[in-house]
Amino acid sequence: MLGTRALLSKQTLAVFFRQPACFVHQGDYGNWGNTNVAVVFSGCGWWDGTDVHEGVYTMYHLSRNGARFQIFAPNQQQMNVMDHMKKQPASGENRNMMIESARFSHGQGKMQMQDLSSLDASSFDAVIFPGGYGITKNLSSFMKDGKDFKLHNDVERVLKDFHRSRKPIGLASMASVLACRALPSIEVTMGYERDENTRWGNWPNTNMVQTVKAMGARHNVREPYEAYVDEKNKVVSTPSFMWETDYHYHYIFDGIGNMVKHVMRLSTK
Repeated sequence: MLGTRALLSKQTLAVFFRQPACFVHQGDYGNWGNTNVAVVFSGCGWWDGTDVHEGVYTMYHLSRNGARFQIFAPNQQQMNVMDHMKKQPASGENRNMMIESARFSHGQGKMQMQDLSSLDASSFDAVIFPGGYGITKNLSSFMKDGKDFKLHNDVERVLKDFHRSRKPIGLASMASVLACRALPSIEVTMGYERDENTRWGNWPNTNMVQTVKAMGARHNVREPYEAYVDEKNKVVSTPSFMWETDYHYHYIFDGIGNMVKHVMRLSTK
């Protein structure tokens, strides 16, 4: 009986002393709250805004690595509203990017969602842009103008301000197009440079890779679960849903996790 009680006491104490790790989380690159990251969304949904998976995975990995984060989006109408079942524009609908992006938020009002025009690089340690077609429709004119596209004014300002301040920039999937326009000499990955169909997935948007190379950026081939780090410019990118897969989403999850970890690492340098 005494031996059983002693064993239970040791187990209870072990559980007790492990508990603070749940409340004061320590990630790979710092303690909870040391790093403050801005996350820029462009709506809600792969075909007309920020991809839901990329947005949520980004927030999860920021939390897991001990960061605070604030969501931003332009307080403007998005280019169009897509029927995600039919993958075609929904007629007669107009939506605001900031209001749609607030669907990602569990906060109250502006505590979790703010106008992109108010994003000040001096208040944050890093910025991350998850992907989705909102990159090409709302944060730039790529969908309309192709290689001659222009950036949303605040997107260009934010990218240049963080780069000038030597603060890291994280990019998922299509978001590399934005950074390569604003900062043409950087290095990124958008996955493969040509479409290679396999039983796991394919790469349908490799035309964007040719665009970033034409703008003067260096492209590096990586898998969906990897990230590429441009140490000199403090730019970290991952292919994410540049790779099209039916259900191997854990590769995307891992890739965004690697991107976030390197953003956190660079924010301490």
